Amino acid sequence: MKVLHIDTEPTWRGGEQQALLLARGLLRRGVETSVLGQPGSPLLARTRQERIPSHAIAMHSEADLGAVYRIVRLLSRERPGIIHMHTSHAHALGVAAAKLTGIGRTVVSRRVDFSIHRAPLRLGLLKYRLGVDRIIAISRAVREVLVRDGIPAERVELVPSGVDLQELDATPRIDFHRELSIPRGAPVVGNVAHFGWHKAQEELVKAAPLIWERFPEARIVLVGDGSCRPKVERTAREVGADGRLIFTGYRADARALIRWFDAFAICSVLEGLCTSIMDAHALGTPVAATRVGGIPELVRHRETGLLVPPRDPSALAAAIGALLHDPDLGRRMSLAGRALVERSFSAETMVGGTLDVYSRVLQQVEADHRGV
Repeated sequence: MKVLHIDTEPTWRGGEQQALLLARGLLRRGVETSVLGQPGSPLLARTRQERIPSHAIAMHSEADLGAVYRIVRLLSRERPGIIHMHTSHAHALGVAAAKLTGIGRTVVSRRVDFSIHRAPLRLGLLKYRLGVDRIIAISRAVREVLVRDGIPAERVELVPSGVDLQELDATPRIDFHRELSIPRGAPVVGNVAHFGWHKAQEELVKAAPLIWERFPEARIVLVGDGSCRPKVERTAREVGADGRLIFTGYRADARALIRWFDAFAICSVLEGLCTSIMDAHALGTPVAATRVGGIPELVRHRETGLLVPPRDPSALAAAIGALLHDPDLGRRMSLAGRALVERSFSAETMVGGTLDVYSRVLQQVEADHRGV
């Protein structure tokens, strides 16, 4: 078995973390593996740092014919048995190159619970039904959306995302009070996410005044960057944050911040699964999150965290307040969350599940050749 991973994202997000963990895990299991990414991307920087074979091709859009041509040349040279595409643009480019060369079976990871019918003329359905041997859904919620949208259930496999528990356990314990100008003893509520529309950090900002009614010294720390950050910052000014709401931008030490938070809040309105919640579970930080997408597969209400409806700042503030008021409740749920991650959401489980999908795809190819 020989696998080529394609990822077109120029930044570092959860999907790129999963692609790196998968490539690393496959190599450890003796599977010949390489990664194709954008020149200068964080993903390629990390693969090269870990000596994972990698290739750089500029990929500007899913209709980039120059990129397709260069991927065709790469496939002809490398001849992978599996081409695994990790982003929407990678999906289109990789399938086109595979069809033109007749090289490799195609696997696409689907990490979001958006309907595929967002494009006009139901082109999303054509994209997912033509030229893709298997789609890997990272949660039951994502799988249900794909099947409901018309993808044959037998072509959609469930392999949840995972986290490297050893790597998480090595996360340093850092005191950020001085760096972030937070008084000692002030409760700290954190959110770590890309500032995309579906992450809806403005809902946490709207909840802030309600949190401050009970915990006036509380600080809310938003970690990350993205196109929607200016909108969220405007909302912060509207609620009169007065220095109690802190935007850090992208942080390479985000996991250390998660470990340091008193509570971790996710306010998404759509969410495929959310590896940041896995991080919080593993690091012992109690979680309040919205009941959307795949989140309830990670946050079981009052067992591994607290769930609230989306776009309900009052409910979100109440859940965060419950965690700050009762640290023992938070600790009990964090222990249960850690056990859940160890049982079902480790990187090893994700790698093993993906490898099983590859094997089934290649077995089907052999069966087709035999006329079975």
